[in-house]
Amino acid sequence: MQVIFLKDLKGQGKKGEIKEVSDGYAMNFLIKKGYAIKKTEGSLNKLNEQKEKDKEIDSENREKALKLKDKLENITINFKVKESKGKMFGSISTKQIKEELKKLGYDIEKNNIENTTINTLGMHNVKIVLYKDINCILKVHTEG
Repeated sequence: MQVIFLKDLKGQGKKGEIKEVSDGYAMNFLIKKGYAIKKTEGSLNKLNEQKEKDKEIDSENREKALKLKDKLENITINFKVKESKGKMFGSISTKQIKEELKKLGYDIEKNNIENTTINTLGMHNVKIVLYKDINCILKVHTEG
């Protein structure tokens, strides 16, 4: 029986993939658990419609990420820190960077900011993942 996978299933198939499997496996596991549906003319049409929607959503998200990249690469976040003899007390974490971006109106998730702990004075570059393969470099400046 040919099935269309609705979800990724490790070692079996990926979402949207069409695969030939045994009837018992398809009926008793894949379809029953919601991992796949039987391949029919209607299900193929639905799959194609979903792929078109996914492409549209992907292009919209990519466009938004590129616009955000342009904005973020042109700003510098400044942190005023305590220091003595040119050494910084404490450090700047990704959480603090996220909060500072939020104050500026950018809602970036903490896990999208490269895990960086800044513990020296000066200018630092922090990598932010905006979308699948779109990254930007944010400038962070620490001064005493």
